[in-house]
Amino acid sequence: MELFQMMSWAAMGTGFTFLMTALGAASVFLFRKQVSELAHRLSLGLAAGIMIAASVWSLLIPAMEAAEAAGTASWLPAAGGFLFGVLFLLLLDELLPHLHPGSKDPEGPKSGLSRASLLFLAVTLHNIPEGMSVGLLFVVAGQTGDPVALSAALALALGMGIQNVPEGASVSLPLRQEGYTARRAFVFGALSGLAEPVFGIGVVLVAAWITPFMPWLLAFSAGAMMYVVVEELIPEAHLGEHSNVGTLSVMAGFLIMMVLDCALG
Repeated sequence: MELFQMMSWAAMGTGFTFLMTALGAASVFLFRKQVSELAHRLSLGLAAGIMIAASVWSLLIPAMEAAEAAGTASWLPAAGGFLFGVLFLLLLDELLPHLHPGSKDPEGPKSGLSRASLLFLAVTLHNIPEGMSVGLLFVVAGQTGDPVALSAALALALGMGIQNVPEGASVSLPLRQEGYTARRAFVFGALSGLAEPVFGIGVVLVAAWITPFMPWLLAFSAGAMMYVVVEELIPEAHLGEHSNVGTLSVMAGFLIMMVLDCALG
């Protein structure tokens, strides 16, 4: 029953984040062109702030608390898991061909994939740690039975869902601009969020084996998310002569996620 309950929670949480990605992708039916530069920078900054706050309050602090409860030095799994998360995303960035939203030149090894496929891979790649993070917190909530842990997991799912709206649009709108039909661009944008329920539910399925490593895995997710923030979101949010808009949107995103976590968690 415990496994079924955790799977149900994870499915609902990551299902919500997936639906929010689809909601953002649906903007292709309203706009035929790219969003304005201002809106683009605002959405990226908001996503960056949410992910930074989630990494600290929802992942790193619980990782240290879990390590202390297990009688381990709190800094060891937090630092080690964080480092492994960064290296994991760095490795994927090097091994998989992909194209970041708003970029012209693909990254990773050369391939014959279309721009649509490369863009899809980039966003899907960065959704992996988000799905894992939500799934891990629902595992913690299910294993401990702590309503506070469940609230924290719900807060993270809500925060990830908010930042997934512009993420879905960042895939579908460029594809529409390149000549894809609105329906096809929407499908690509929506499916880019499918990695979240896949990896979120996948974490729950192996919960019995990963429990001893939970502090490391929480920190791992935090490191992977922070890599995405620093490598992609913040630099793109600050493009242009004046970076105040990008800076303030990062602060706003951080504040939103901090309030959600503290109020619900």
